[in-house]
Amino acid sequence: MTPEDPEETQPLLGPPGGSAPRGRRVFLAAFAAALGPLSFGFALGYSSPAIPSLQRAAPPAPHLDDAAASWFGAIVTLGAAAGGVLGGWLVDRAGRKLSLLLCSVPFVAGFAVITAAQDVWMLLGGRLLTGLACGVASLVAPVYISEIAYPAVRGLLGSCVQLMVVVGILLAYLAGWVLEWRWLAVLGCAPPSLMLLLMCVMPETPRFLLTQHRRQEAMAALRFLWGSEQGWEDPPIGAEQSFHPALLRQPGIYKPFIIGVSLMAFQQLSGVNAVMFYAETIFEEAKFKDSSLASVVVGVIQVLFTAVAALIMDRAGRRLLLVLSGVVMVFSTSAFGTYFKLTQGGPDNSSHMALSAPVSAEPVDASVGLAWLAVGSMCLFIAGGPQALRSLLACLRFLHLQCPFHLVLCP
Repeated sequence: MTPEDPEETQPLLGPPGGSAPRGRRVFLAAFAAALGPLSFGFALGYSSPAIPSLQRAAPPAPHLDDAAASWFGAIVTLGAAAGGVLGGWLVDRAGRKLSLLLCSVPFVAGFAVITAAQDVWMLLGGRLLTGLACGVASLVAPVYISEIAYPAVRGLLGSCVQLMVVVGILLAYLAGWVLEWRWLAVLGCAPPSLMLLLMCVMPETPRFLLTQHRRQEAMAALRFLWGSEQGWEDPPIGAEQSFHPALLRQPGIYKPFIIGVSLMAFQQLSGVNAVMFYAETIFEEAKFKDSSLASVVVGVIQVLFTAVAALIMDRAGRRLLLVLSGVVMVFSTSAFGTYFKLTQGGPDNSSHMALSAPVSAEPVDASVGLAWLAVGSMCLFIAGGPQALRSLLACLRFLHLQCPFHLVLCP
C-alpha cells in the first residue's frame, strides 16, 4: 500500500472536521473502566460501617480494639501508595486494559480474605490487598477513559471517575446500614468481578495500540468504540515524553511541582480521609443516636456536591473554588470541634470509645440537643471537600503535573 493511498493517510484520534463520532459502545467501555473507581470508593468507605460491626463482634469472630481499628482504616492507604507505583509501571508496559483486568484480582482477593478472616491479621491483610488494587485503579481508569472517549464526551466521561469514587463510598455506607462486616465484604467483590467480565470484551485504547505500532488493531478499536475511523489523525510524534530528574532544575518545572505537591499535602492534612474511613465511629463518639444514618447522609451530600463541582468548575474557576472550599472546611471543622467541646468537655474525656463511655448523663443530654451541629458541620465539610478536590486536580493538570496517587490520597 503506497503512502498516497487514502486509507493509509486517514487521520486518527481527533476529528478536525466532519460529523462527530456517535458510537455508543464508548459509554459501555467507560462504565466498565469506571467500575474500578467504584470499587476503590467502596474499599475506602468499607471501614466506616465495618469497624463498629467488628468491635461488637462476639467470638470466634475477630474483634478490633481501638489500635487495631485505627490500623484497619488506615492500612488501605499503604497498599494504595504501593499500587500507585505499580500502576504507573503497568499502564505503559501491560497496557490500559490488562492493567484494569489485573487490578480486579487484588480487589476480589482482598475482600475474600476479609470475608474468611479468623483474626485481625487476616483483616489487615485483606485491607492491604484492596488498597493495592485502589492504587492501580485510581491511576489506570482515568487514563483508559480519556483515551477511548471522543472529544464531545471526553469531559463528561472524565468527570465520572471522581463521581464513581464517591458513589462507591455511599454504597458502602448504605450497605453497612443493613449488613454486618462479612456480608459487606462479600458485596465488595461484586463491582470488581463485573469489571473483570466487562473489560474482557472491551478493546485496548487506540492511543496505546499506536504507541505499540499496531495501527490496524487501533483502527479496529476505534470502529468498535466510535462507530467509524473516518476523520481522525495520529497523535503528534514525541507526545509521550519521559521524565528526567534533571528537569527539576528548571523553574518552569520545579515551581509548578512544589505548588502542586503543597496543594495535595494541605488537602490531605484537612482530614478528609479520616472522615471517610471513620465516619460512623466519629458519629458514635459524638453521641449521635443513629450513626449509620448520619454516615449515609454524609455520603449523599458528598455525591451531590461532587456532581455540582463538576458542573460549575469551568464557570466559577479553579482558584475561586479552592479558596471557597478552604473557607467552608475551616468553618465546618471549627463547628464540629465546638460540638465536642460543648458535649464532652471535661478532664476525663478521650477520643477512644472505651474511655469516653462513662460520660455523665448531663453532657449526653446536651449532645442530643446539639446533634444537628455534629451532622450539619460534617455535611458542610464534605460539601466543601469535592469542590476542593476537583479544583485541585484541575490545577494539577494545568500545572502539567501527573501524580499516581491523586485519587488515592484525595477521595
